[in-house]
Amino acid sequence: MAVRIGELLLKEKRITAEQLQDALTYQRQHGGKLGANLVKLGYIQDEEITALLSKQYGVPSIALAQFEIDPAVIKLVPAETARKYQIVPLSRSGATLTIAMTDPTNVFAMDDVKFMTGYNVEPVVASENGVAEAIEKYYGGAPPPTVSTRGGGSTIQMMPAESALEMATKALEEMPTDVADVEVMDDLEEISAEALTRQGEEAPVIKLVNVILMSAISKGASDIHIEPYEKEYRVRYRIDGILYNIMQPSLKMRDAITSRIKIMAKLDIAEKRLPQDGRIKIRFNDKGISKDIDFRVSCLPTLFGEKIVMRLLDKGKLMLDMTKLGFESESLRKLETQIQKPWGMVLVTGPTGSGKTNTLYSSISRINTPETNIMTAEDPVEFNLPGVNQVQVRENIGLNFAAALRSFLRQDPNIILVGEIRDFETAEIAVKAALTGHLVLSTLHTNDAPSTVNRLMNMGIEPFLVASSLNLVCAQRLVRRVCANCKQPEDVPTAALEQIGFSPEEALGVKAFHGKGCDKCNGTGYKGRVGLYEVMDITDELRELVLVGASALELRRKAVEEGMITLRGSGLRKIRDGVTSVEEVLRETVR
Repeated sequence: MAVRIGELLLKEKRITAEQLQDALTYQRQHGGKLGANLVKLGYIQDEEITALLSKQYGVPSIALAQFEIDPAVIKLVPAETARKYQIVPLSRSGATLTIAMTDPTNVFAMDDVKFMTGYNVEPVVASENGVAEAIEKYYGGAPPPTVSTRGGGSTIQMMPAESALEMATKALEEMPTDVADVEVMDDLEEISAEALTRQGEEAPVIKLVNVILMSAISKGASDIHIEPYEKEYRVRYRIDGILYNIMQPSLKMRDAITSRIKIMAKLDIAEKRLPQDGRIKIRFNDKGISKDIDFRVSCLPTLFGEKIVMRLLDKGKLMLDMTKLGFESESLRKLETQIQKPWGMVLVTGPTGSGKTNTLYSSISRINTPETNIMTAEDPVEFNLPGVNQVQVRENIGLNFAAALRSFLRQDPNIILVGEIRDFETAEIAVKAALTGHLVLSTLHTNDAPSTVNRLMNMGIEPFLVASSLNLVCAQRLVRRVCANCKQPEDVPTAALEQIGFSPEEALGVKAFHGKGCDKCNGTGYKGRVGLYEVMDITDELRELVLVGASALELRRKAVEEGMITLRGSGLRKIRDGVTSVEEVLRETVR
């Protein structure tokens, strides 16, 4: 940056070539930055350099001496980071943190601050003297030469490394849980690709991967996406259904990170051309309590390397109490009635990540008694349920859903859970099981409850079999809850409320809410998720319509007449109750 400032000042005729040469000579003798030396020699003012940089990079400038910074904002960026990059945090607005920098082109500094704080970063330019004085004012004297780690209570010298790794080490020290002591459960197998293994077992890489995993747990993420592109390498977390950029490690780290995760998941690290699936089980110390958590790992070869997606499976967050999932009382009553029946089929539908597995597990927990034999075929088995016989489907050896179902029928089951009905063969066996004295629970990918009937027929199941076997269909979506900490009323015009589905009378009495954004929800205004449910009970009238091949539209009309709450209707109730916002319901449902 030094030469660039000199060239810029020279180009703008703010200094002469002789003055630049004098400043460079002074710098060689006394050290320091070129800009500060030019100011010391009296050739230019601090404000002139700041104004020039502001104009050059299109970034606002600020006089730090005239600005009072909130101590809570200062705490967001550690002193070591502020000194290293010559930056000072100024203010936070929602999910955006504004920082003053001497060099607004320093993307490493912005990436590291973004990773550390979880906020988007907006730079403003400040003079070198102004930043140095602000750091002295708000952070105090020089930093200690060593950094302590919690793992063994020892101290280590901070080593030069990639910026992302330095942030990882810093984050490790500040984590509330002892992530340095993350233990991968089960012994690792011998890996033949020695070079890749060595890469994946270097200490900085292990620390960085530990931070990625533990940070996801602490932020309440459901998925981790690690994605390679031509010129960048990014890590994103899915939090409450929305993906957020978290950090951008150097592209040089790509192979090492991939190898480390593959070693932990016991995958073939030498195989980079084929998709692979695995599982990581780690044990960590959370405030003195030992906790286990599973990560479901999927590696997919892409144009610029392997993309890794990890699904977090935390037993502690598995909600098995059906009354807390978000069901309306009448919908829950219908579902509970049908899962108590001795035979028939109950289907839960919705897109990937809509909470279908949670609903099925909750249903099984409700009917799991010592008198019942429950068999499940899943791909993959997400959570271990006590008292339930769970089978992991393995397509590569011929153990698919259909094969598992056939075996189940010879195991004297009362209740059968099929992870997903994907094809005619599985659907046919499930229907026959439902007609021969077994209760069958499964999932299907459809947009709503009525279209599930047509989907089964399109698979090749005869209408009379569908009508006879199907007891209930539950379609569902997940929407974000408005943060209880920063919840406030929102002015939504009555006409807009009528347009989304409220009656004119209801619209007058509805008070919508939204989240202002606070520390607890990371400025998003949302914290946690709740389900929207469309529960269609297959009554005798609906069976008649199925038998004559009625369309999904006709089935929907009849079901609504009989009291079915649609997905949009469920969303409207949650808007009225202040649970979610209008935007969330519009994002996930249609009228």
